[in-house]
Amino acid sequence: MSSLSTHVLDTALGRPAQGVPVQLYAGDAVRATGTTDADGRIMLAPALGPGTYRLRFDVTTYAERTGQDIFFPEVSVTFTVADERHYHVPLLLSPFAFSTYRGS
Repeated sequence: MSSLSTHVLDTALGRPAQGVPVQLYAGDAVRATGTTDADGRIMLAPALGPGTYRLRFDVTTYAERTGQDIFFPEVSVTFTVADERHYHVPLLLSPFAFSTYRGS
C-alpha cells in the first residue's frame, strides 16, 4: 500500500499555509480529511491501493482567515496511484494562481 502527504505553501505571503482543510476522495467517497499543520503539511490515508484519487483543498476557509481575496475558492488535484511508493502532492498557492507537482 502507498502513503500520501501534501504540503501547502502560500507564495503571496511567503509562508506555509496553516489551517487549510483537505479532503481525499476515491471516486465520490471521502477517504480521509484533515487540516494542514503549522508547517502547511498533512499526512493523509496511510494505506492507498492502486487507483485514481482526488485531493480537495478548501482555499476559501484559509483565505478568510488570512484576509486575502482568492480567485479560486477550492483547488482539486486528481492523481493516480500506480505502485507502493510514497506519494507527495505539494500545492503552491497565491490569490490568483496555484501550482502543483509530484513531490518526493
